[in-house]
Amino acid sequence: LVTTREEERRRLRRDLHDGLGPQLASQALMLNTARKLLRHDPDTAETLLGEATTQAQEAIGNIRRLVYALRPPALDDLGLVGALHEQVAHYHASAVQITLDAPVHLPPLPAAVEVACYRIVQEALTNVIRHAQAATCLVRLVVEDRCCLEIRDDGRGFAPHARAGVGLTSMRERTEELGGTCLIESAPNQGTRIVMQFPLT
Repeated sequence: LVTTREEERRRLRRDLHDGLGPQLASQALMLNTARKLLRHDPDTAETLLGEATTQAQEAIGNIRRLVYALRPPALDDLGLVGALHEQVAHYHASAVQITLDAPVHLPPLPAAVEVACYRIVQEALTNVIRHAQAATCLVRLVVEDRCCLEIRDDGRGFAPHARAGVGLTSMRERTEELGGTCLIESAPNQGTRIVMQFPLT
């Protein structure tokens, strides 16, 4: 966990120092040049201001990407259940009927558990849509003494000895790094069931 955290800090430092920092510095220089040219060369100044506007929009996009990588804004705006409903709604046009079974109100959850649940559902739904050839998918969230997340589909499944893909491996790692357990059940033409349990302390 310490190593993972330090790698994430290194990634953030690199993104801020090598990407966003020079972008903002260049923008400030461009605005300063445009200000000096405004009186005697308004056409060039206007061109520079247009480029500065474009750079500002790109910088905003980069900031949003960095923030989203840290914690999805939907969790703070909508709460975990609302954010999961939003995810499910993204796939309403797909051929898979996705159902979310979750309580209307949740007790306060550790921030890391919220992010893990959100990212796992995101990854699971992507897998179902792309690979499972399923007709239905159920996402169930239950919070009692532990937080239990279940994703089940009626797709083509896979053999028990099949090598786990990046998505399933990522789900397992996210769960285990929080002290939780991850159970993956599947068989050819029998669908897939994934159950994760997280401690709440």
